[in-house]
Amino acid sequence: MKKTLLVLLILVAGKLLAQNPAGSSGKYPAPVQFTAQEDHQNMMDQLGIKSLRPGPSGNETAPNHANYDESIATPYPDLPDLLTLKNGKKVTTPEIWWKLRRPEIVDDMEREIYGRLPKNIPPVKWTVDISERERVGFMPVIAKKLTGHVDNSAYSLIDVNISMVLVLPANATGPVPVLMMFGRANLPAPAQPNQEELELINQALRKMLSESDPEVKAIFDKYLAYTPVNRATTASPFGGGQANANADPPSTQQLLAAGWGYAMIDPSSIQADNGAGLTRGIIGLVNKGQPRKPDDWGSLRAWAWGAARGLDYLETDPAVDAKHVGIEGVSRYGKAALVTLAFEDRFALALVGSSGKGGATLHRRNFGEAVESLTGTGEYHWMAGNYLKYGAAESTSGVGNAGQMHVDSHSLIAMCAPRFTFISYGIPEKGDAKWLDQKGSYMATVAAGAVFKLLGVKDIGVSNDYKTEVMPPYNTSMLDGELAWRQHDGGHTDGPNMKYFIEWANKKIK
Repeated sequence: MKKTLLVLLILVAGKLLAQNPAGSSGKYPAPVQFTAQEDHQNMMDQLGIKSLRPGPSGNETAPNHANYDESIATPYPDLPDLLTLKNGKKVTTPEIWWKLRRPEIVDDMEREIYGRLPKNIPPVKWTVDISERERVGFMPVIAKKLTGHVDNSAYSLIDVNISMVLVLPANATGPVPVLMMFGRANLPAPAQPNQEELELINQALRKMLSESDPEVKAIFDKYLAYTPVNRATTASPFGGGQANANADPPSTQQLLAAGWGYAMIDPSSIQADNGAGLTRGIIGLVNKGQPRKPDDWGSLRAWAWGAARGLDYLETDPAVDAKHVGIEGVSRYGKAALVTLAFEDRFALALVGSSGKGGATLHRRNFGEAVESLTGTGEYHWMAGNYLKYGAAESTSGVGNAGQMHVDSHSLIAMCAPRFTFISYGIPEKGDAKWLDQKGSYMATVAAGAVFKLLGVKDIGVSNDYKTEVMPPYNTSMLDGELAWRQHDGGHTDGPNMKYFIEWANKKIK
């Protein structure tokens, strides 16, 4: 057994050397190997920040616990006016919004909050690694395992291969809408060998393992009927999965039953969810392994870019209605879903689940998760480096705070208009923590509605006075407009809202 392990280690090491022949002394400079703390400090040094305010604790008994007192939750109560240009003139027509105001907002968002896409991002070539008939529940589907190979000829020391799975109803009579979802990209129910094929596999395994190690041979001789691989250890052919907490079928089954397809795209295959990974992934590849500059993109923007590359593939698949592809995510991936819809205008709709700061919740609110939570070493990689300025306690440019931002999350939601935007939350009692500031997201949604109305579509059906509108009780559906809001009675998931999302989306896309 030890000999077998040694052989495997030698083979893996050889493969790694073959993939990285240049090393630090070859054609390319080696990637910088920072820890998250080192990368964070490097960005602080670039910005002239000497110290940052610490973020609050999620533990309500801790001395530095997060604020949950509504009376002091909005220290910067005035949001930047979405319908006023920087020169003070009012935005009164859709033309002024598209030509003047929206570009102002995009520029501020890219420079200060999420980072800019570099001009030299290499192309992506998609391959279909597996295509097979499977079943999800009792529904026949066509499932494809896909890889998006990013061209790394300009810097061969970093490989980026985007992992995505596409699942479509096998009996569809025409192209179907697809909801792309951030998460692990696994085939739902991979086809399994039949009993005769399993027997051949077991015979080969017993022979190979017995010949490689006498101890293993002794075990097989003792248990003559033992089979290393059997039906009990292989996946279910039906891929049923867990029901949602409210006993609805899994979201993927609901989509298929409604005539939709779905795609799962793995964010970690695009960009790591940590600061140490910023010199790897697509950000590291473009920067040739070197640290970011202050307005370079962060992980949220990188994940959104990867989703857009997934859409590139979907546009080539005749079974997909590429004009009606949506994007979905929960928590940090809810942030990514909203960023994707805002910046990638080929996406038609989004389901944004429990997204918090950096997503739908106002940066200016001091309730639960704070700006300082995103400027510390744990989550700063989601954002542009410039975002750190708003958490600065001491810097060459002075003390920073959220009130200095030229934009806020209502601006991000407004960038999605007039496309279909569904903001979803759960309730703290079931695990969608107060930390996420559901009210702050509602206020942002209310304020963003003014732009949806300007562009001739409906918002959630209230005034756009975010200071006075009261968040409705949970399970209140505000789904008449292209902008939608619903707080369900479940936890940190958008599963309980999936059936409402599907019904709403089907009406909107007709």
